[in-house]
Amino acid sequence: MTGPLKAAWALVLFVVVVGIVGWATSGRAVFAVFIVLGVLTGGAALVAFRSTPSGPSSAEERK
Repeated sequence: MTGPLKAAWALVLFVVVVGIVGWATSGRAVFAVFIVLGVLTGGAALVAFRSTPSGPSSAEERK
């Protein structure tokens, strides 16, 4: 796991925990936005920081 991916997961965890704690303590559903943003951040991190394959990607590059 790369450094940027670890940082993204830390951000996801922080935002989701803040949303859960805020919603539980205040009872205001507006904190659900934090949970949604955390999930979206996690999905974006998976797409942005995923590993690339080590070999050529097309048939012409393999020839």
